[in-house]
This record gives sequence, C-alpha cells and structure tokens, in this order.
Amino acid sequence: MSAPIAPDALRAAVERLLPETGAFLSELIRFPSTSGREHEAMVFLRDRFARVGGFAVEERPMSDALKNDPDYSSPVPDLRYDGRFNLRIARAGRGGGRTLLFNTHVDVVPPSEGQPDPWSGRVADGIVHGRGACDAKGQVATLYLVGRALAELRPALRGDVEAHLVIEEENGGNGTLAMVRAGERADGCVVLEPSDGRLYTSVRGAVWFRIVFRGRAGHSGQAGRTRSALLMARDAMAALERYHADLLARSRGIPLFDVYPNPMPITFGKLHAGNWPASAPSEAVLEGVLGLLPNVTYAQVCRELQSALDRAGDGAIARDATLTFLYRHDSSVLDPNHPLPQALLAAAAAGGAPLAVSGMTASCDAWFYRNQLGIPTVVYGPGSLGVAHSKDEHIALDDIARAAENLLRLIAEYCG
Repeated sequence: MSAPIAPDALRAAVERLLPETGAFLSELIRFPSTSGREHEAMVFLRDRFARVGGFAVEERPMSDALKNDPDYSSPVPDLRYDGRFNLRIARAGRGGGRTLLFNTHVDVVPPSEGQPDPWSGRVADGIVHGRGACDAKGQVATLYLVGRALAELRPALRGDVEAHLVIEEENGGNGTLAMVRAGERADGCVVLEPSDGRLYTSVRGAVWFRIVFRGRAGHSGQAGRTRSALLMARDAMAALERYHADLLARSRGIPLFDVYPNPMPITFGKLHAGNWPASAPSEAVLEGVLGLLPNVTYAQVCRELQSALDRAGDGAIARDATLTFLYRHDSSVLDPNHPLPQALLAAAAAGGAPLAVSGMTASCDAWFYRNQLGIPTVVYGPGSLGVAHSKDEHIALDDIARAAENLLRLIAEYCG
C-alpha cells in the first residue's frame, strides 16, 4: 500500500483508542435524540470533535426556510429549524489530492416496545446496547475513532477529509438536504449506515405517503346510509398492493437487486380510523412507504400511485380521498468499478475482512450527494440493519474497530 500510514501503526492506534470510543458511544446514546430533539447531542458532538486535533468543526445553522424546499420531508409534523444546526468537520490536506467526504446522522427512531433501557448505552462483553447503537450513533463513533487515529498518526495527506454529522435522516434526510443545498465539492462520499459486511454501491429509493379518506359516519344498524372510511382504506390498500406487484415485475433484471425476492416492498405502517366499534368512521388516515429501484424515479412512482388510487373501487374512492407524499428519495447508483468502491474493497481486503458488493434494500441519504451534487457515493459501516430500530439494537466494538481501520486505509489511499 502506497498510503502514508504504516499498517501496524494504524491497527495499534485503533486498538488503543477503542475503549475511549466505546465510552464516547455510550455517552452519545444517552441523549434521546429523536427527530427534532437532537440539539443537546449535537452540542456534545461539536465540543468533543473540537478537541480532536487537526480538525476544524463548524456549525451549519438550519432555517425554517428549508420547509419550502421541494425535497423537504414531512412525516413528523410541526418541526422547526431556527436555532438548530448540522456539523461540518474537516481536516485540510497539503493540496493536490482528492477530497473524501463522510456523512452520518445523529437522530434516532423512538424506542421499540419492550426495549430495555433504550438510552442507557450499556456495554457488556464488548457490545454496546441502546437506541441508535448501530443506526447511526455507532457510525458517528466510528468517525470519532477515525478522527482520533488521524490526530495521533498525523499522516501527510494531500487531500482533505471532511464529515457531515446531520439531523433528521430518519424522517427523510432534512439535515443532509440542508447541507447539499449549501453546496459541497468532493471526489468521493461514504454515507455511514450499518451494512452487514457489505459495500452498497446501489441504494434503492422510496416514497412515504399519506391518504386521508372521507366517508359518512353512522350507526352500525344503518346499512346503506353510512360509508365507512375504514373500508375505503382497505380497498385502497388492495389497489396499491396490486400496483406494487406490477412495479416489482417491471423492476426485475437490475444488477445487485435481483438476488432479493422483494427489494422494494410496500409497507402500510399506520392506519387510524374511528372511535367506536358500532359506528362507521367518517375519516381514516393511512400512511405507508413504497420502495423503488433505479428503473423509475420517485416522481414517476408518485404519479403512478395516484393513478392506482384513482382506479381503486372503480374510481369511487379517489373522489373522497387525498393522497400526499411525505418523503421522496430517488435511488443512488455508482458503478462498482469506480475508483471509490474499488479503493474501499482493497482497504477491507488488506485488513483481512473482505467486503461483498451489494444493493441496499433500504433508503438513505446517499442520493442527495450522488444525484444532486454528482459526487460518487457508496454506503458502508459497522453493525447490522437486522437489529436497527429493534428492541435489541446493539453494535460490537470490534465491528467499529474494523470499520475504522478500513476507512483509515481508504483515506490513506484516496487522499494520500
């Protein structure tokens, strides 16, 4: 490896700094940073990263004007942005090298039902437990470990190393949206998400939707005089499932996704209707998400979802139903032969834990950098999506260490 970091010194630094990183992660988990409540965690990160030598830490203020952006996501109502901020962290190189950008998020989803001590950050046998342990505070801890190692090793890099620590990824990527609207230039971007030992060069997109159905309320004994909004929702769900089946059939033959039986499912996550068992409800609210692959755009899927709703119930449902979209992401695609994924694959192989190139069957912020800024972007990180958002969310410190080593080797090669 022609990189300016000796392999033995790299691994020794990571192992030496791992206990500190575990304590950092535990402390970060103790901040209940659900969407809209990230401020205290961001202040903590600003202060901690400011103490990492060689890095400039900059607050990037947010504004309520973001809500007017066409790509703003709104599954969580009434959020405000004035006074909140993202973080931009940068280590300047000597000049003449490539810039490598990292992104990950500080917000987490609410605790799962039955999740024990979600904000404890408990460590047992080298495993850190708690909400956000792998999605994505473990990714933040990985970047912290990378930064601390760079500060100790002080490699003479030609290129810059930058990181965006953002709010509100879980509800649609509004933090990253604000960062890309400010503009950024880089020769490569790694979005850190738990990747199960894989390197994702293709990431599916998604749309989140809400449908409000308006019926006619009445007593259960008044058949023919009532119109149940709940039954309207049921029939609309069936119509949208038929549309999904058609879209899935049209989306076969796409590299990295065909290995999955259903890489772009439709999920109905919320349905609210009625207040009494013997009354037909006059309103029902259905919310869900539909994945999409690179053969279609989110704009196309939004149009086709509306068309499917228009046909539901022979057209009778759509007259009294309103469809809105809360979150819209396109897919992100990078050729696996591009120098960025090839460099990361080589970095992992050099550490003795090769990665497999794959397609990501969840949506994330990669598309903002890839599609809107034209930056080559991949997704990689320690931990497993299999435990993210679950009551058993956790991450192994050894996984964080191996990921940090891989990213340090990548930095040495890509920015050296």
